[in-house]
Amino acid sequence: MAVETTSARVQCPVCCVELATGSINAHLDQCLLQTEVNGILKISDPKQEEHAMVNKKRRLGSSDSTPGTGEVSRLFSTGNSLEESNEQSIQADFQPVVTNSLFSMFQKPKTALCSVTSSTESGSESPRSAIASGSRTYTGEGPRRFTPKEVGASPSQKPQAAASAVASFGPGLQGPHPKQQQQRHHSVTEKLRGKPLADKMRPTTFQEYIGQAKVVGENTMLRTLLESQEVPSLILWGPPGCGKTTLAHIIANNCKKSSTRFVTLSATSASTNDVREIIKQAQNEQRLTKRKTIIFIDEIHRFNKLQQDTFLPHVECGTITLIGATTENPSFQVNAALLSRCRVIVLEKLPADEMEIILKRAIVSLGIHIEDEEDDCESLNVCGYSEPPVYIEKNAVNTVAQLCDGDARTGLNALQLAIQARLAAEHVPLCQNKQGGTPQKIVITEEHVKEGLQRSHILYDRAGDEHYNCISALHKSMRGSDENASLYWLARMLEGGEDPLYVARRLVRFASEDVGLADPQALTQAVAAYQGCHLIGMPECEVLLAQCAVYLARAPKSIEVYAAYNNAKACVRSHKGPLPSVPLHLRNAPTKLMKNLGYGRDYKYNPKFKEPVEQDYLPEELKGINFFR
Repeated sequence: MAVETTSARVQCPVCCVELATGSINAHLDQCLLQTEVNGILKISDPKQEEHAMVNKKRRLGSSDSTPGTGEVSRLFSTGNSLEESNEQSIQADFQPVVTNSLFSMFQKPKTALCSVTSSTESGSESPRSAIASGSRTYTGEGPRRFTPKEVGASPSQKPQAAASAVASFGPGLQGPHPKQQQQRHHSVTEKLRGKPLADKMRPTTFQEYIGQAKVVGENTMLRTLLESQEVPSLILWGPPGCGKTTLAHIIANNCKKSSTRFVTLSATSASTNDVREIIKQAQNEQRLTKRKTIIFIDEIHRFNKLQQDTFLPHVECGTITLIGATTENPSFQVNAALLSRCRVIVLEKLPADEMEIILKRAIVSLGIHIEDEEDDCESLNVCGYSEPPVYIEKNAVNTVAQLCDGDARTGLNALQLAIQARLAAEHVPLCQNKQGGTPQKIVITEEHVKEGLQRSHILYDRAGDEHYNCISALHKSMRGSDENASLYWLARMLEGGEDPLYVARRLVRFASEDVGLADPQALTQAVAAYQGCHLIGMPECEVLLAQCAVYLARAPKSIEVYAAYNNAKACVRSHKGPLPSVPLHLRNAPTKLMKNLGYGRDYKYNPKFKEPVEQDYLPEELKGINFFR
């Protein structure tokens, strides 16, 4: 018999007897169920019963510290003690279970330790026949017990049995827990549940941040400051989905390293009282612990001028560091005083190649495979998934990157919508073969992602910066006689929801300002286009505006009148002293008194003369001036 050492002995939590680790399981089964009369445990003293209930500890075994090491170490020992102890343990497992709440914590794991496999469809093996045949299977919960066949193997077979056990369940002879198995085999559907994909894929470090290399790229001044925990007050200005909020989250993660307090507010829901309360806490933190406070205000342009003034003295004295994010031009939406205390960081929309990197990263995280890339279908079809392997065409990824207009949030959410819709439409069981061939797979095509986007995501705000940017681009394209660019910017505005009458009014202005007398019919065309838009409205009037825009782009250009009028206007504005009075012969004389005062005297009525009339029409001070030079 093998020699038992002190380190290989454990104490029974019920009777406090020290036993070998290999026989503690059988002893506990007998110790817990041995004395019972009429279904009630024999304990004479009520205080002793209460003491026994309180002092019951979790049943310990060799698997608690290093699962299975006790049984493995004894597997190769000589003698029959291990075989006998395991047989006793197996028999104890199938003894009638006594329904006693006192020891329910010890009885519950018995049903999960081993399961008996059915031998035929017509009937199932009894527990004892299962023991005899060694058909007990390990389910993965708790330490693994050896079957009699494994324990009773010959000395030459014992190492093979141990090796197979270790190969099956890894070190400690303990198989993967079902929850761990589920975590390894999360399906695409499960990964898409919960938060939007755009929020799940939000980077947390600068290394994961894609885009804006000019602002936060390697060796840039701003990134050096942020990584050194020297965060200045910033206003992040850029279109939606360009990474403003993500950059703030990365700054927040860096603040954890220096114990800086980071507070996030949204101007759409926060009130002035909320801001004042946070500033009060920041003052206490700075006074008591010298701890810095950074406040991030999302959509800061939603705060009115009075609310923005709340930050002024505290940003000035350094009580707080303000980081604001806005899609609107800070020159118009942020107080000039607050703007002078912050540095404006301009973020650009993401180009298509960077959008493609972001989308591919999300696709890989979901376990989806790009169809054009080489993948082994058999290795991807892992049993345990709730759906067949999912593929996406490479063209589909490119299409999303192009159509989302540099908005990462729109691109990721459109990708998520296309995947979810495709998975919902397919109800193909896992590992199902149509004709015994390759397993079925779900493919997301370019048409699916287009349907998820519905149309190109157009960045346009009728009251924001893009409104003025686009109308300026249209005006300058027509001035440059580029008819194609003129049509593009016109379409961009109309598809973005611009009022067609606003565009028509701008065309009327252009007809006089830039075409002028070089083609007098241009003004007629523009006025007719305006009247037509007013008459029929959108979408029928878009072709009227297109015709007028092309006509004006092709027409000869002349700013003679426009420039001359500007000179006249400048003359009036720059005149020093009182403005010259109107000459008497040019004044109107509707009454007798005015005629007596000399109004209209010596005026020559030009139509009465066949030849040009010499007559002055400017004040004496402006004689000889020429505004057309």
